[in-house]
Amino acid sequence: MGEWFADVTGQISGYIWGLPLIILLVGTGLYLTVRLAFFSFRMLPYALSITFKKQDKKSKGDISHFQALMTALAATVGTGNVVGVATAVVAGGPGAVFWMWITALVGMATKYSEGILGVKYRQTNAKGEMSGGPMYYIEKGLGQRWLGILFAFFAVFAAIFGIGNMIQANAASDVANDVFNIPLWITGVIFAILVGLVIIGGVKSIGRTVSILVPVMVVFYLIAGFIIIFLNIDAVPSAFSLIFSDAFTGEAVAGGAIGTVIRMGVARGLFSNEAGLGTGGIAAAAARTDVPARQALISMTQVFIDTIIVCTITGLTLTMADLYGSGIEGAALTAQSFELLLPGYGDIIVAVTLLTFIFSTIVGWGYFGEKCFTYMFGDNFTLLYRVIFVLAIVPGATLSLEVVWNLGDIFNGLMAIPNLIGLLFLSGVVVKETKRFKDVRAKEKKEAA
Repeated sequence: MGEWFADVTGQISGYIWGLPLIILLVGTGLYLTVRLAFFSFRMLPYALSITFKKQDKKSKGDISHFQALMTALAATVGTGNVVGVATAVVAGGPGAVFWMWITALVGMATKYSEGILGVKYRQTNAKGEMSGGPMYYIEKGLGQRWLGILFAFFAVFAAIFGIGNMIQANAASDVANDVFNIPLWITGVIFAILVGLVIIGGVKSIGRTVSILVPVMVVFYLIAGFIIIFLNIDAVPSAFSLIFSDAFTGEAVAGGAIGTVIRMGVARGLFSNEAGLGTGGIAAAAARTDVPARQALISMTQVFIDTIIVCTITGLTLTMADLYGSGIEGAALTAQSFELLLPGYGDIIVAVTLLTFIFSTIVGWGYFGEKCFTYMFGDNFTLLYRVIFVLAIVPGATLSLEVVWNLGDIFNGLMAIPNLIGLLFLSGVVVKETKRFKDVRAKEKKEAA
């Protein structure tokens, strides 16, 4: 029965994450990029510059621009950056990294749009906290509450039983056991306690925690990556050359399957940065901001940081180490590649970073799931959700989760469909809010002159 169910869910997952959804996700991003006249590209330097600026605390919201960005990064910088890239390179060759970049570039417009709509249609709950995201802009913008409930339903299952929790806990316990010989259940208990301490305080507690943890873990990983690049600088040009050439030839894949290169690159890129899944709008809705577009610009930098920067470090290291055809997969491939190029430290760096990435991902997804759960059942059920979410970590760390991996992919894919419908039909609102922001910024420039 268990094996049969695993096969069925695996087939469903493969179908959902097939070509139609990939085309819809990338197509939506490309459509929004063009309709916004490449606004996401042109405004990226500005978006990065205002991320760290102090804000007027009179603006409505629960947390700062920076904390909202870190909450979004906390949920996305995780297994996708270490395990996901490795999976893409094993199945699609180094050229898959190129298609991850393409996905990120069009995904910035998608994430920007999610941020605008998340802030514009957010509302204040009974506790005085901001709540927003796809479920709200689908209901209030499109007038389709049933579709908003459908999104929330899929998101809750993904958060508790899928990619947001149990899968992450399983990956954490595996790497802790492999590298440090820590029993699986001990890792599960430790993670449950730490996550519980953070999410019990709500979004402000999460914002404070990830605003410290996420920058440290990302910088730590990047420093290790830059050291590897510096020590192996002669191999860098050929690594980039292979990534670009393989992206259009598929020579690193058996039979030169260029379609596999593109599919794996796009799928894993979307898995990593979540552009199109709607989670970015939930985080943006909590931010203090004067106009929706300002926070939306900051939100879109998450895609750039996650995929263009962090995933590139992983992809370059994997390409230079050239172990992707050896039969090693997942986190083990990334760890051994780092160890090969940085002997004595590489595997430990990957293990420590991955554990930290996973912890932040669970915390970030805990918040996303909570907002979707309370959307369906009301704010009085917040504590119930948090208890269920924390308790799910322990079995997640100790069980074999082939079925849960499949279910996680299924619910992630199903989340995207109602969200993309909302983005496409509300793209006019995004354009209107963008024009309003341009007027506000023009006024600011005039006053500053």
